[in-house]
Amino acid sequence: MSGSIQVSQKHQRHQLQHHHQEQQQQKQQHYESSCYLSNKSSVSQQSFSTFKTTSHRSLKTSVKTEKGQVVKLSPLPKRAKRTYLAMDTDKEVIGYVIPVFRANHDEVRGLMEAQQENVTEEGINYVAMRNLFVREAKEALEVKVEKKTRTTHIRESAERLELNKTMDEWSEFRKKMNPDSLTHPPEFIVKPRGQTVWEGKTVKLHCTVAGWPKPRIAWYKNNVVIDAKAHHEKYTAESNYNMHSLEIKNCDFLDTAQYHASALNVKGEASSVATIVVKRFQEGEEAGPLDAKPHGFCPEHGVTFKTTIIDKFEVAFGSEGETLSLGCTVIVYPTVKKYQPEVVWYRDSVPLKPSKWVHTNWSGERATLTLIHLNKEDEGRYTLRVNTKSGYDSYAAYVFVRDADVEVEGVPVAPLDVRCHDANKDYVVVTWKQPAVEGSSSILGYYIDRCEVGTHHWAQCNDTPVKYARFPVTGLVEGRSYIFRVTALNKAGVSRPSRVSEAVVAMDPSDRARLRAGPSAPWTGMIKFTEEEPTVGVVPGEPSDVVVTEATKNYVVLAWKPPIQRGHEGVMYYIEKCISGTDTWQKVNTGMPVKSPRFALFDLAEGKSYSFRVRCCNSAGVGEPSVSTGEITVGDKLDLPSTPGNPVPTRNTNTSVVVSWGASKDVKHLVGYYIECNVVDTEVWMPCNNKPVKETRFVCHGLTTGANYVFRVKAVNAAGYSQSSANSDAVVVQAAISIPVKPTSVTLLEAFKDCMVLGWTTPANNGGADIRGYFVDYRTVKGGVVGKWHEMNHQALTTTSYKAENLKENVFYQFQVRAMNMAGVSKASLPSAALECKEWTITVPGAPVGLHVLEVRDSSAVVLWEPPAFEGRTPVNGYYLDIKKASAGDEGWKAAHEKANKMKYMKVTGLKADTSYVFRVRAQNLAGVGKPSAALGPILAQTRPGTKEIYVDVDDDGVISMMFECSEMSEGSEFVWSKNYKAITDTSRLTIVNERGMSRAIFNNPSLEDLGIFSCVVTNTDGFSSSYTLTEEGLKRLLDISHEHKFPVIPFKNEMAMELLEKGRVRFWTQVEKWTSACEVEYVFNNVIISEEKKYTMNFDKSTGIIEMYMDSLEVTDEGTFTFNLVDGKAKGTTSLVLIGEEFKELQKKSEFERAEWVRKQGPHFVEYLDFTVTPECDVLLKCKIGNVKPETAITWFKDSIEIADDDEDAMKIEKKDGVLTFNIGKISKKDAGIYEVLLRDERGKDKSTFSLTDAGYQAVMNELFRVIANSSSDIKVVSTEHGIILYSMVTYHTEELGVGWLHKDAKIAASERVKSGVTGEQLWLKINEPTEKDKGKYTMNIFDGKDGVKRAFDLTGQAWEEAFEEFQRLKAAAIAERNRARVVGGLPDVVAIQEGKSLNLTGNVWGEPVPEVSWVKNDKELVSDDRYKLKFEHGKFASITIAAVTTADSGKYALLVKNKYGTEAGEFTVSVYNPDDEDKEEKKD
Repeated sequence: MSGSIQVSQKHQRHQLQHHHQEQQQQKQQHYESSCYLSNKSSVSQQSFSTFKTTSHRSLKTSVKTEKGQVVKLSPLPKRAKRTYLAMDTDKEVIGYVIPVFRANHDEVRGLMEAQQENVTEEGINYVAMRNLFVREAKEALEVKVEKKTRTTHIRESAERLELNKTMDEWSEFRKKMNPDSLTHPPEFIVKPRGQTVWEGKTVKLHCTVAGWPKPRIAWYKNNVVIDAKAHHEKYTAESNYNMHSLEIKNCDFLDTAQYHASALNVKGEASSVATIVVKRFQEGEEAGPLDAKPHGFCPEHGVTFKTTIIDKFEVAFGSEGETLSLGCTVIVYPTVKKYQPEVVWYRDSVPLKPSKWVHTNWSGERATLTLIHLNKEDEGRYTLRVNTKSGYDSYAAYVFVRDADVEVEGVPVAPLDVRCHDANKDYVVVTWKQPAVEGSSSILGYYIDRCEVGTHHWAQCNDTPVKYARFPVTGLVEGRSYIFRVTALNKAGVSRPSRVSEAVVAMDPSDRARLRAGPSAPWTGMIKFTEEEPTVGVVPGEPSDVVVTEATKNYVVLAWKPPIQRGHEGVMYYIEKCISGTDTWQKVNTGMPVKSPRFALFDLAEGKSYSFRVRCCNSAGVGEPSVSTGEITVGDKLDLPSTPGNPVPTRNTNTSVVVSWGASKDVKHLVGYYIECNVVDTEVWMPCNNKPVKETRFVCHGLTTGANYVFRVKAVNAAGYSQSSANSDAVVVQAAISIPVKPTSVTLLEAFKDCMVLGWTTPANNGGADIRGYFVDYRTVKGGVVGKWHEMNHQALTTTSYKAENLKENVFYQFQVRAMNMAGVSKASLPSAALECKEWTITVPGAPVGLHVLEVRDSSAVVLWEPPAFEGRTPVNGYYLDIKKASAGDEGWKAAHEKANKMKYMKVTGLKADTSYVFRVRAQNLAGVGKPSAALGPILAQTRPGTKEIYVDVDDDGVISMMFECSEMSEGSEFVWSKNYKAITDTSRLTIVNERGMSRAIFNNPSLEDLGIFSCVVTNTDGFSSSYTLTEEGLKRLLDISHEHKFPVIPFKNEMAMELLEKGRVRFWTQVEKWTSACEVEYVFNNVIISEEKKYTMNFDKSTGIIEMYMDSLEVTDEGTFTFNLVDGKAKGTTSLVLIGEEFKELQKKSEFERAEWVRKQGPHFVEYLDFTVTPECDVLLKCKIGNVKPETAITWFKDSIEIADDDEDAMKIEKKDGVLTFNIGKISKKDAGIYEVLLRDERGKDKSTFSLTDAGYQAVMNELFRVIANSSSDIKVVSTEHGIILYSMVTYHTEELGVGWLHKDAKIAASERVKSGVTGEQLWLKINEPTEKDKGKYTMNIFDGKDGVKRAFDLTGQAWEEAFEEFQRLKAAAIAERNRARVVGGLPDVVAIQEGKSLNLTGNVWGEPVPEVSWVKNDKELVSDDRYKLKFEHGKFASITIAAVTTADSGKYALLVKNKYGTEAGEFTVSVYNPDDEDKEEKKD
């Protein structure tokens, strides 16, 4: 509900005479009113009168009090100094009142119409202030009305009514208005002060802010808003009584920043800045934003959190349009309840925020980043950073995004990174980055498309392609949002569009800055008008600082600052240009002035010079021009980048290379560099990155191991691409050689008085090069105090054991070992335990040494070792291998075998894939089993990608060899073959041939001496090895294959076969599987070579390998064996076919028959002989198909050897169509039985076909007819009658010979009076008269179909029985009722004409059981038997009526009504009584 304050206007007495004239001039004078109260508030209406003085410049308002004093009120105070709360009848604060509203009525009307739908309800604080004003104003001002003459009172009343009428017309709009002159913008009374604190401390910023409405406070860190609720563990923000604070807990170095306190309400915004500096106790190099930080103690939880990142994602590759997920498992120790670390993802050191393209997930253990619909913008270095209260850890890897396949070969790929800059009311600059691949030709330019947000219509912004990767888009509609995309063009066509840009709003930059300044207070719905200097009609001033911001050969972009004098209405701009050398200024935008202080000019002549200036305009006119820009030459101001320096590739990993190059010199606005690679001896250049990088070093991943690559680099900026650099030197993709890791497990193998034998395990990683030796250091240990390290050997050791001599007995020593390869010496191993130099007296052997593994697979591995240096008192006679899972404790050790192994190697099987294992070996002699060796492992049971096994090959010459391939050979890698895991030194048995990435071990003379395990190891790789066990059985198989290769046999796809052809010809054929053009065939019959002649035709199709021999016929002399002998170089082949005895005779008969058939078919003949068919309509047809007939060919039909003439009745049944003769017998009967014949005859010959429709033939036709009829039967249906229930099925046709049987509960139904079966037309039925419960059950109808019969079943139980039986009872009752219903069966006429005075006697015959009741009616009135009407009902059958002497009054409609319990019926008749005399009179009149 809105409250209003009545207003009474009074003019000063010396201006009364001018009142009417001023009302005519201004229509509506400035007026005073109060704003509406909140719709949700209810305020008692308050009224008072005001005295008003009006002028063109200002308004003065005065109010008279009871004491006659005049109180002057400011028409519009700039700031409210006092609040005025309003109270309702219960003294509750419900609103506020503000000084009255002043404005020109026309201005108010326009603004209210513009803001009608945008205003909102005012807040409760405003309402409270307004109501307070009303209450205090009422107490301070007792408003009185001056005494006036009647004329003055009437005139002022009329004026007041007119004004109130105008106010009522706009009451709803004025309810939306909220003129609140008490509001004022925020102001910092106490500003936050900067502080310097130590790391780990807590700091608090304070400030005090005044303003009305109450300002909203937001805190920013380096211009990024702080969400204290989301990061409550870090920040606490409080606001109490205009006192505001921000607490920063556990400060670290990254909290050093500028902190802004921003206060905002509807009147404006204010901010204040304070700087926080966090110092560290220790000095040193500061960590980067993504560098791991040492974990420190967290006093809040009383623990030190330690973070470990495992299951790390590796360098990933994806293609545009795909979805890619990255993830790591994060372990934070210790676990604190309800505490989770902060997980942040970065791309190229920029934090990622969730969007429709980026999804992040933190499950408490697993951090996952999912990139939806990959684009090249997603390429970069991705970092996972885990923040805890003790520090943070991070992990990073690169993600490469390949271009999607182009639709047209040769077109460029899509541009990337489309962005919008310098957005204004009708203008925006769109920029993008050029793609890495230009296609089959250079990019000619780019097209820019725009789409209004909320629609799906894309409009092209430029008609001609632009070369620069930057384009100004004009013609936008203010207030609307747009997205943009870019396509590239070359000679082959247009690329796919880029990913769309972020949406941008076409609006004034100052409005955008105010919106981004946030947080914003809710819109209160107030519109404020002040009595300022009017600006309507003022021409705007001239713009300033007109400059050319961009200049290319396609366009020029101007920018300027708006004029200082521009009034309250918006200004627009006209742009003018002047060609150099002339004084003529031409207006560029003649059609429409622009709204933005930016403008792009197109269609300028390249190479010419122009000057530009700008004019402002508004409704008052066009202002003066700005200062000219001076002469600007149209052309590209931005040059192409210079060529980068020569790239230098460096080996990195097995699939990557580090490329470094010199930066382009004197390049402006560098976007970045693209790196391309090329495999030597090919012409295809492939991009290494699809997103330009600005560094001069890049790691190119995804390369092929062992391939030879060259690289080149090109720079790119908005102007385009630079020339490609010179090609780099070729580099082989291999892992870079590094120093090995340190050896492990330094142990004591044997001890004497003055010397000790040491052993150790080789490094797990040799750094990509063979270990060249080891160095041993030692130091003494006395009483727990260690001495200095000393070298024991100055020359590198080549074994993993060493005898340290010249030691002192009973002294403790520690030892450490370093490994060396071509890259250098590794770090020292962990020191051994303190070992005493004391002679051993034990009897069992020492620990085996040199444990290592080969052939690691998912389920197996081969463990090898060397014998112990100390054998004990007796020689070693066996070994035991122990195994356990790496995760198990010492109790997890178990033996890998039961019996001692005498070999120094063993293959362990039954491992579980992706599980790590640890191995150890114990030696045994007669005295027992010694101590276990140092543990080997953990070893991951996993088949390394790219691993291949040794395979055996037998070449065409029968040479047997073993082959092994390795795809990850590095420089210095070699193949080392062993037999039974001992290096092969005897070359008499094997010849080793090494080729690029492959080694071949050739058996010189394979025999039983070569049985054993052959293994091959590739040095300088990560354990590439394999083995092959040659067994006696395998050797025998290989020797057989070798023999086959030495003495080859031509293989046949098919052995020789025979087939009969037309005319009785015989074809012998076969097909070989392998052959050459030199293959020859020898044709043999009964060991005699035959050649091509009249009887034989031979052919060998060498394109298909088919060998054929044809014979025109088979004669008696052709019985025997046919053979094909093949010779192809040294390969031979033979295939034969034997035709003798009964088989030959049968084949000869078939040949003669085929020849006779061929002769028959030379004239008219039957393709298909006469046969029968039964149609679905049960008509029987005799059909045959004829061929090779002519129009003159005679076709004659016979029945029982009697020709069917054309005038015979059966001739109408004959039809010929499409070479098919048909005789339609129709519905068959026994009279149709007989023998039917068809005879074809012409000059070429004759042919006859016969069908016997007798006996068996007739029965076959009938069986087929029965089958058609049986299959046409419908499902059994049920119907009820007054006599019982009928089950029936419909068939297409019925013949008396058709057998139909009915079964009830699978038992045959015997015919009786109550249950009968039969046929009516095409209906097969079973009638059950007077059914009972015994008749329920399953009924089956069996129709004979010539075989087993077709069954149709119906289950007459349940609902089906109930419904049928109920219907039967209903129909039966209805029939009984109909039979016994009372009715008049005869005796009564329809009309009776009787002469007056005569006696009328009528008798009606009546029927009904029980005997009906009888009554007579006349004209619907029942008659009673009396003297006049004598009514009788005799014998229950005869009802009579007698009228002794009828009169004309007896005329009328009579009815005999009969009625019993089954019904009622009326026998109606009409009685007409006439007078003869009256009839005579009528005749005389006529």
